[in-house]
Order: sequence, then structure tokens, then C-alpha cells
Amino acid sequence: MENTYASPSSGELNNFISMPGTMTRPVKIIPLQHPSTSTATTPCSYYFSDVLSRWIAKVNRMTWMEWIEFFLPCCRWIRTYRWREYLQPDLMAGITVGVMLVPQSMSYAKLAGLQPIYGLYSGFVPIFVYALFGSSRQLAIGPVALTSLLVSNVLGSIVDSSEALYTELAILLALMVGIFECIMGILRLGWLIRFISHSVISGFTTASAIVIALSQAKYFLGYDIERSSKIIPLVKSIISGADKFLWPPFIMGSIILAIILTMKHLGKSRKYLRFLRAAGPLTAVVLGTTFVAISHPSSITLVGEIPQGLPKFSVPKEFGYIKSLIPTAMLITGVAILESVGIAKALAAKNGYELDSNRELFGLGVANIFGSFFSVYPTTGSFSRSAVNHESGAKTGLSGIIMGIIMGCALQFLTPLFEYIPQCALAAIVISAVIGLLFLWPIVLCTVTPPAHVAPFTCHVAGHMSKSSPSELSAYPEASTEAVNDETQAIRPPDGVFGKSP
Repeated sequence: MENTYASPSSGELNNFISMPGTMTRPVKIIPLQHPSTSTATTPCSYYFSDVLSRWIAKVNRMTWMEWIEFFLPCCRWIRTYRWREYLQPDLMAGITVGVMLVPQSMSYAKLAGLQPIYGLYSGFVPIFVYALFGSSRQLAIGPVALTSLLVSNVLGSIVDSSEALYTELAILLALMVGIFECIMGILRLGWLIRFISHSVISGFTTASAIVIALSQAKYFLGYDIERSSKIIPLVKSIISGADKFLWPPFIMGSIILAIILTMKHLGKSRKYLRFLRAAGPLTAVVLGTTFVAISHPSSITLVGEIPQGLPKFSVPKEFGYIKSLIPTAMLITGVAILESVGIAKALAAKNGYELDSNRELFGLGVANIFGSFFSVYPTTGSFSRSAVNHESGAKTGLSGIIMGIIMGCALQFLTPLFEYIPQCALAAIVISAVIGLLFLWPIVLCTVTPPAHVAPFTCHVAGHMSKSSPSELSAYPEASTEAVNDETQAIRPPDGVFGKSP
């Protein structure tokens, strides 16, 4: 049997060996090097060197096919595509969601303060790019309500929405969001979302949904209201203009909203009627346009002329505003993590395949970067359309390509018909979509929930009700509230997160 001794001092080892009785058994001497200032490594440097060595080893083991699938995840489902089994459900899902996307994209563009044509562009180009670079097979990307609200609030504080500069900044914002998403994906920073608790997410989403609904009230009421990201100023503006109220748009918008909500409810509660959930927005547009074509009401505002044809290539401009747009671009990137990656991982689990959140972020970033060269404003994954895509049986990214084809056909052939769509019909589509974003249950549970968990939700809703700047639409104050509260466990990542390799 062998004894092993280790010491940083050779003198100590020699003295130990010379002691009586120590050489009765074989001895193995291991001299240890004392960590000096030049050789000592900090935990941070050790972590990154370990990550780098693991990454290099992984890269060396990758085959050429794995390299292709890394940059083009679509190759994985294309290589294993089962035509007889997958083609029909992909076609049905793509057509269903595509029909839903056309009116929604115009509605969200109006919410963002842009012309409807830019919503159609944003529902066209990014879909094709994401089908190639995205890793989720059911996620439906395009314009969404929360992103549109952020674009409207921030850009509205910089320039009037009627100016051409407003549109240029929205397109530049798409480029910046795409770059941030790509950087986060490459650096594998998707785990940062662990620091935002559910109460902060609920407060942000609830307050945003209320603001979105109030901002669309002007199309129901028939008069303009103040542009604001805060609830109280919006309510005051609505009340102060009550003498300008018009009945025709209110009645028409209310009827269309009721029809959409009824169809959505029937589609959720009865499987054989689930097609009604996706058909709601299209029904709203068809009913509104038909009514306008028959009665020609003068008090109902219409969408107006929409350019016909596919988007043209153009380089984003106005780079001098990058510094002022960085906070908003970072916030929209955070919303993309919350909205897109969350539902993408849930859908991947339901459909039995693994999804890398960092690769998903990279795919979203590439879609936004490419889209910015075709007049697209920031896009991300949609809860409602992704759910419909999944329920319609989508198996692969081919369903997304079908959506893009439908959007392209609408741009090429149907835009002359869109100019007769009533504004109140598009507003009804937006309101019906954000109703599902309301998370009011934390208010109900305030009496049974520890104050540490209720405070962030209340703080965020109160922040939207205050008169602070629109650019403060973020979770920073609430995240700080939780960071200093030791009792708030939701903000803390599980043990080992900081040492986990990507």
C-alpha cells in the first residue's frame, strides 16, 4: 500500500520523509505549486476559460451536417420531413394562421402609430427568415400588441407619427432589436430572464393591456385622445372629449368586438369549432368592409389607401438616433424573451422536441435584422397565433412559410380592398387580443399573498398610472424592489445557474 503526501514546501516533505517510521511503506511525494499573483485565477476568469474550452471541444467534434443545422435549424426538420404525415396539417395550420395574421398585422401597425402597410410588411419578410433560422416549429412571429405599444410610446415622444422620420426610426429600431437578440443568443444569455419574477411580468403585461385598450378607444368613440403610455392621462383625455362622441363607430365597433370574442370563446370551448378562433379577425374585417360598402357612413373613418406590391429593399437610416433608442431596443428584446422563448419552449415540450432558447433568440434576431432592410418594425412571437398554429396541427416550419405566402398574396393582390376597412374594426381586433393579456388575479390574491410578492405587481401598474415619461416603460424599478428584498424568492435563479455552462 502506498502513502501519498502533498505540500507546497519541499523542505517540509524532506523533513517528513526523514522522520522515523515514515518509510515502512512506499511514499509518493507530490510537490504543490503555491498560487502566486500571476497564476491565481478568479472564479469569473476560471468560469469563462472553462466555458471556452468546452465550446472549443464541442466545435472540434461537430460534423459538417451539425454545422449546417447550427446556422440553419430548418435543415433538421427538412431532412426528416414526412410528406404524407406532415404536409396536410402544415398546410391547414399555415392557411388558418395566415388568414388571422393579415388583419391583425394591420391592427398592430395602427397601434404602433404606423401605416397599415408596415404591419403587412412585418408579417411577411420575418416569417420566411424565421422559418430558416428559427428553431421552433410552431412559433408564429410577426407584429404583436406589446411591441407595438412600446414602439408607439417611445417614438411618439421623439417625433410626431405623421412625419416620415417616425417610420424610419421604427425600422431602425427593428435593426437594433435584431442585433441585441443575436448578441444575446450568441453569448447564451437567455438565462437572464430568471431574474424577472412572475409578479413583475404580470404587472407589466396587465398595465400594458389596459393602456393598449384605452389607446384604441378613440376609434370606438369617434374622436382623438391624447397619446400616452399612462392610464390616468388616457382616461382624462377620454372623459374631456365626451362631447364629441359619435354613436355609429361605437355601435359598429362594439358589435364586431362581441362577435370576435364570441367566436374566440366557441373556438376554445368546442374542438369541432376551433377554426372560429382564427376566423374572428377576418370576420371582423369582412363584416366591417361589407357594411361600409353598403351604407357609406360618413362618421366612420376608414383605413385609406394602402400601397400595392411587395416591400422593396432599403437600408435603415437615421443612425444618429441610435443612442436614444438603445433602452427601448433592450426592453423590446426582453419582451421577446418573455413572449417568444416562453411559448416556444412550451410548444416544443408539447410536440416532443428540444429547443435551445439561445438559438431561438438568434433566429428572432436574424429575422428582425433582415426585416429592417424591407421596411419592417420590431417583430416577435405571438401568443395567440402560435397557439392557433399548434391547435391547427402544425408539425414543422413549413406552416410558417405558408403564412408568408398568404401574406405575400395579400400584399400583391388584395390591398385595394383593404382601404375600405373601418378603423373601429381594426381596433376591435386589437382589444380582443389584449383582453387575454390581463393578469388581474394578483389583485384578488393580495389578501392571502405575502407583500413581497404583491409589491412588484402593484408597483408596475401604479407606474403606468403615474405621469412619468413614456420611456420609463420598463421593469427596472420593480426588479430593483425585488432585488433588495430577501424574502422574494422568485427573482433568484436556482443553485448553480452562475456556474452552468451554456
